[in-house]
Amino acid sequence: MKPVVVAVVGPTAVGKTSLSVEIARRFAGEVISGDSMQIYRGMDIGTAKITDEETRGIPHHLIDIKQPDESFSAAEFQQRVADCVSTITERNHLPVIAGGTGLYIQAALNGYNFADQKRDDAFHEQLEKEISQDGIAALYARLEKVDPEQAAKIHPNNKRRVIRALEVFEKTGKTMSEYQDAQQIESPYRPILIGLEMEREQLYQRINDRVDEMIKTGLVEEVRNLYNKGFANTQSMKAIGYKEMIPYIKGEMDLDEAVDLLKRNSRRFAKRQLTWFKNKMNVDWYTITPEQKDKQFETILNDLAGMLEKK
Repeated sequence: MKPVVVAVVGPTAVGKTSLSVEIARRFAGEVISGDSMQIYRGMDIGTAKITDEETRGIPHHLIDIKQPDESFSAAEFQQRVADCVSTITERNHLPVIAGGTGLYIQAALNGYNFADQKRDDAFHEQLEKEISQDGIAALYARLEKVDPEQAAKIHPNNKRRVIRALEVFEKTGKTMSEYQDAQQIESPYRPILIGLEMEREQLYQRINDRVDEMIKTGLVEEVRNLYNKGFANTQSMKAIGYKEMIPYIKGEMDLDEAVDLLKRNSRRFAKRQLTWFKNKMNVDWYTITPEQKDKQFETILNDLAGMLEKK
């Protein structure tokens, strides 16, 4: 029988981390991080990585498994989640994915086959050379022409994903979007997706408050340390929370501007996350209000108990 996997999804700052811990405590579970940035060592504050105290003794997986200059992909995430689910269920524990990276969660739960098209190193090197000479804008424009649907999902500065999407089209004659649409959608698990959302103004205030707390607890020093270690141009440092601080560290922007930019980018990211999960996945949604959170979490836990019985 396929293993049951619970996933807690939704926008940043809505309460996914604390709910996932409560679910794991109630149902003898272990948490798998579904955040594509919490895998990196030394990137703690900007990723809102769970602290040892916040875990409340619950085992957490896929945190601090990579150096900031190492690559990571949805395919690798899928495989690592499969390994985690296997070992967790062997212990008769419930796997609980806590995540905000929609593509990664979808890939892990839907059983995509990523192995059909192998990476072509020569092709990657050629496009890397073009980017270093002419910038990424021309390549991104090329992707917009051949696969506008995929281009809309990729940030124009995310050269790794731009190159990969162009590579798939170049080598197969099919766009990445066509490739993904044809993928198997039957899950290798029996998934239960719990979605958290919040009234927009409340969520945005929580995001702003979280950024202020990050600054207070040392985000600038964290980014400066990574910058000084030579990680400035890595893919990990393009993440929200890091890219906004680099201009300040380089003296190109004052701190208030950098903080305002981080808050704005975080709010926009939250909106994109919610749109992704609403459009792409079958989720049971719950609206959270900060002052009623404990009561609402109890409702979710009781509902989940019924869902688990049916599985």
